[in-house]
Amino acid sequence: MSSGVGDRAEVSALRALAHPVRLRILSLLTGTAMSAAEVARELGLTHANASYHLRLLADAGHLVDAGEEAIRGGRAKRYRYDVDGPVRMASDPAAAAQYYAAVAAELVRRAGSRRSGGRATSSDAELWVPPEVWEAAVAAVLAAVEDLHRAAVPTDSAGAVHVSATTALFEMDDGHDGPGSDPS
Repeated sequence: MSSGVGDRAEVSALRALAHPVRLRILSLLTGTAMSAAEVARELGLTHANASYHLRLLADAGHLVDAGEEAIRGGRAKRYRYDVDGPVRMASDPAAAAQYYAAVAAELVRRAGSRRSGGRATSSDAELWVPPEVWEAAVAAVLAAVEDLHRAAVPTDSAGAVHVSATTALFEMDDGHDGPGSDPS
């Protein structure tokens, strides 16, 4: 890991995501703004635990302040996931590995909740493609992710379908340019 200040901030932001509870919180806050108490109720956490995870995500820049509301004579801060916020990808392999391990654990958890007979698709491929095909695929996936995030609604919205969508696209650095390349 590099010792630059910018790199430390990037690693910190990614490590904030490398926890299954925080991934669930981000998913929950994509459709609506919530307070720590609401997040705690929805995910079966203690209020203190929800507050801790929300603060960590907010400090790392993954959540934005969505105002406050009066609750029993006090004030409750509300947070939401900012779909338009900067996308952070790890340049540090250790931080990337932590993040992908958390995503994999979350996929396993979600698989247990999958509706029998419901529509689903998945793909896992490591292959070589022409650059223009890669660029088109990345653009299509990014557009689909943005569409889903912008369409997200609160969990109790009438007629809403609970879905799980996970994507990971990245170019591989394997030391060669593909089949038939000159290894010398």
